[in-house]
Amino acid sequence: MKNFYSCFSFIITAFFFLIALPAYGALENVEDQANVFQTEQLTQLNQEAEKLEEKIKGGIYIVTTDTNEKQPRTFANEYLRDKVGNNQNGAVFLIDLNQREMYIATSGNMIDYLTDSRREALFDKVSSEMSGGDYYAASKIFLEQMTNYVDEGVPGGHYRIDEKTGKISYYKTITLLEGIIAFALALVGSVAFFIIVKSRYQLKLGTYKYPFRQNTQLELTENENRLINSFVTTRRIPKNNPSSGGGGSSTNSSGGGTFGGGGRGF
Repeated sequence: MKNFYSCFSFIITAFFFLIALPAYGALENVEDQANVFQTEQLTQLNQEAEKLEEKIKGGIYIVTTDTNEKQPRTFANEYLRDKVGNNQNGAVFLIDLNQREMYIATSGNMIDYLTDSRREALFDKVSSEMSGGDYYAASKIFLEQMTNYVDEGVPGGHYRIDEKTGKISYYKTITLLEGIIAFALALVGSVAFFIIVKSRYQLKLGTYKYPFRQNTQLELTENENRLINSFVTTRRIPKNNPSSGGGGSSTNSSGGGTFGGGGRGF
């Protein structure tokens, strides 16, 4: 009987251990293939990444590798797509020690938060840490800067540039001041309309009923519009054109999804 209970306890323990493994792996935001982080550093980076994930409602990842043979862009795009899917919110910071390049791939709303100019500013901040081999400090700066960009919001006049076609798509944002002004105008208009109507008809609330059946007339007409020609105007902006930074984000297509981002050697 004692052997039976011992065997039963072992089976139950193993069962819950196996169930817990996938759940733990699903929460990991840092994949240290190159073994450059200490255990405490991995824990800290994971916690910071999870906080940012709550803000963007998506996935934030950091990956190190010393065996990658693909183009860093291809590796990062495929990694992000596998994690969040096509066109879903997310970003990955790739540290490619084999090709000595750092690359950030973005998807969904992170394309708009991380503009080209913001990305280059981030690379400027981490360049010394990357060159010096302090990949933990560089990863912390990545998470801090990305959090700041999300808190600051999408820049005014933001747009996306398709690197292949040159098509520009503008992103319209409403500032706090514009929202307050719009609300105030709507409130004033509503109150004015109510006062004018009430004073004109001298209505008493709850007692007057308009005889709409006797005073209405319905006429239906058929109107058909046909779209004859439509045109889309695009223009190509060179990658190295300084004016393409500003509030713009360059995008590329991969595996049916749209990704932003870029890289820099170290």
